[in-house]
Amino acid sequence: MPVHNSDVERMFQELADLLEIEGANPFRVRAYRNGARAVSGLTRSVSDLIKEGEDLSQYQGIGKDLAQKIQDVVSSGRLQALEEARERVDPALRTLLAVPGLGPKRVKALHQGLGLKTVEGLQKAAREGKIRSLSGFGAKTEQSILDELAHFQAEEKRYSLAEVEDVASSLERFLQGLDGVEQVTVAGSYRRRKETVGDLDILVIAGEQSRVTDAFVGYEDVVDVISHGQTRSSVVLRSGIQVDLRVVSEESFGAALHYFTGSKAHNIAVRKLGQDKGFKINEYGVFHGDELVAGVTEEEVYAAVDLSYIEPELREDRGEIQAAAEGCLPNLLQLSDLRGDLHAHTQATDGHDSLETMAAAAREMGYEYLAVTDHTHSLSMTGGLDPDRLADQIEAIDQINEGLEGFVLLKGIEVDILEDGSLDLPDWILARLDLCVCSVHSKFKLSREKQTERVLRAMDNPNFSIFGHPSGRLLGSRPAYEIDLDQVLRAAADKGCAMEVNSQPDRLDLTDTYCQAAREMGVKVAISTDAHRKADLRLIRFGVSVARRGWLEPKDVLNTRPLEELRKLIRR
Repeated sequence: MPVHNSDVERMFQELADLLEIEGANPFRVRAYRNGARAVSGLTRSVSDLIKEGEDLSQYQGIGKDLAQKIQDVVSSGRLQALEEARERVDPALRTLLAVPGLGPKRVKALHQGLGLKTVEGLQKAAREGKIRSLSGFGAKTEQSILDELAHFQAEEKRYSLAEVEDVASSLERFLQGLDGVEQVTVAGSYRRRKETVGDLDILVIAGEQSRVTDAFVGYEDVVDVISHGQTRSSVVLRSGIQVDLRVVSEESFGAALHYFTGSKAHNIAVRKLGQDKGFKINEYGVFHGDELVAGVTEEEVYAAVDLSYIEPELREDRGEIQAAAEGCLPNLLQLSDLRGDLHAHTQATDGHDSLETMAAAAREMGYEYLAVTDHTHSLSMTGGLDPDRLADQIEAIDQINEGLEGFVLLKGIEVDILEDGSLDLPDWILARLDLCVCSVHSKFKLSREKQTERVLRAMDNPNFSIFGHPSGRLLGSRPAYEIDLDQVLRAAADKGCAMEVNSQPDRLDLTDTYCQAAREMGVKVAISTDAHRKADLRLIRFGVSVARRGWLEPKDVLNTRPLEELRKLIRR
């Protein structure tokens, strides 16, 4: 059975949660969380690394013990320590962990204080006002739990794009290796690069003698076969993701790819254009009466209704149909357009690698620059920098830059925006930097008005360069804080500040719709990784996906610029 990095990450995180509920040694809990992050940041599959005899303990965050456990998972598909923890911890408590915003500490407190074990019991206790009586909760937390429960119970299970990418890539390689298979494409919201994916739709062109659906339902990762036919089969993978496979003819492949890529609203708009011209458009092709007139490629489908080709990321019925008809679709940003990364951490705070290591990794990616933006001291859990330590880092960066050719480490900081809108370090030290990524890391529960005013006040500081992860959300675990981003964007346009698209898979923040709004207002965007280890620099592709969904062109993005032009843009 194939083991993906996301499988190991999920196992380690679940084990850490269960151990925390049990009150295990905090260092042991932290070791599993660090191991999960380390595995998620690897650029290669742990299965491949082990097959090649690689010593996983050489990677930061993976010691000898965790390396052995990863090897056990790869060889057996099981983590014994996790299975034992599942036996010890009540299954009902494990269900509560799935509710966004709770986490193991709160689950433990709710269980010990009120004896809660079920989602129903949690909801009842919150409605009856019992949760606010517990230490560390209060009325606001109680209402937040009710809000999260309503969202949790209404929402279908979705998976992060990064988690699905690992699974989809493995399945795609498996199918491409089968005899008689000519083409394999993953469609649906995955192809549109949405931030979360509900299921996978895979289209295949295969020869008549190919037994591709038989091989598909027999794939090692399959735990449940929903349906099995000659041209269509559906399965559920070990990760819980449902995958639908369709075998289509070559003459209909473009039409099928368009249909199953979606979105539904986009497809309806295209079909309506077809109807106006006397065509019927479906997954089998474009028909005029009974005659098939187009369908081999997606370009043919769009051309039939007088539209230029529309990239999958734009297909959300947010103006792309009209833009295609008028010939003014954006020239979307490409990964290769980026010249550097403007948000990265080192071991000086909560990162794992040195200045030199991060610089070398960025150069290997073909970058011209990398901004070092460690945390400031109000975020004490990260060992943030005070003015003296930042001054030392500035000197260290200058020394490293003297020995570099064709590459520059930019001097930056991720400075906290404090509750009153001031920045966490004095202006005299911030003025020595190339740029400041300014972020909210505390007081998430401020009112919409106060949170907005906090950020607007911070933007008045001339050292404010980029607003980092502007909504503060963590996908699946923490909602965005209340803030008027439209007002913030208007202020950014007026003051010359930029907005960040944070490429961390659980952030993807700024969102695609606000990227589009930023573009329309003339606000520049930085696509950054918030890297905490060198492998994180590769996560930039997820930020590029968000930017493309947000209609961004190279000219809209700060870090597509050569160094000297960048310096001018970020200097207010």
